Amino acid sequence: MARVLQLSDVSVVRGGTPILDSVSWTVNDDERWVILGPNGAGKTTLLQVAAAFLHPTSGTAHVLDDTLGRSDLFELRPRIGFASSALARKIPGEETVLNVVLTAAYAVTGRWNESYEDVDVRRAQRVLAEWKLGDFASRRFGELSDGEQKRVQIARSVMTDPELLLLDEPAASLDLGAREELLQILGGYASAPQAPAIVMVTHHVEEIAVGFSHALVMKAGKVFASGPIAEVITGEVLSPAFDLPLIVEERDRRFVARAA
Repeated sequence: MARVLQLSDVSVVRGGTPILDSVSWTVNDDERWVILGPNGAGKTTLLQVAAAFLHPTSGTAHVLDDTLGRSDLFELRPRIGFASSALARKIPGEETVLNVVLTAAYAVTGRWNESYEDVDVRRAQRVLAEWKLGDFASRRFGELSDGEQKRVQIARSVMTDPELLLLDEPAASLDLGAREELLQILGGYASAPQAPAIVMVTHHVEEIAVGFSHALVMKAGKVFASGPIAEVITGEVLSPAFDLPLIVEERDRRFVARAA
């Protein structure tokens, strides 16, 4: 077991307002974490620090044994897989699905003058097949449904065999069928021993796939609760976190929640 992420008293302040407030948190390479919390709790900001896209205002962030502010980001970022709606908006709609995944090797979002070896193309094709996108290789990214685009984003994020995989609301806006299809594939991936450490932000406990082992609950920029998922994803923890009495149940290693 090795540490892949360690935040020590990390704060991020914007316009005098703390977005993250003295956050301390550690992720090991055999853990799969889900981050929940109310809107404005600091979840996405926390993920941006973990992705080395944002440096702390104060405190120390160690990502894959590099310290932010003292590391070569061009060497660090390719070791981190990252999927988010913000990143998806940078992908040209006319780009083929194969190229969307393939260009992750150069950390770019569209083909230009890069050259790829056959091994890169075969790797991209294999990843597409694993995420049930093998028949989509020649399709244009902009023609896909939301669910298909989400899967392409995740396939892109695992193209380089990252040591840390960060997912920002991968199931957001999906209909029931697309959500369940995505979570089924994600659950299989997260449950595999060879998968990297995973951190996923979500707003809903129903979007937590099988295979996730730990949970972090944020509130007002602070860590409200963290630990093994069965101890954190409970009504006793989430009710005060969301300021609403909640009933949370676990069924077949999935969670459901409703107002009490």
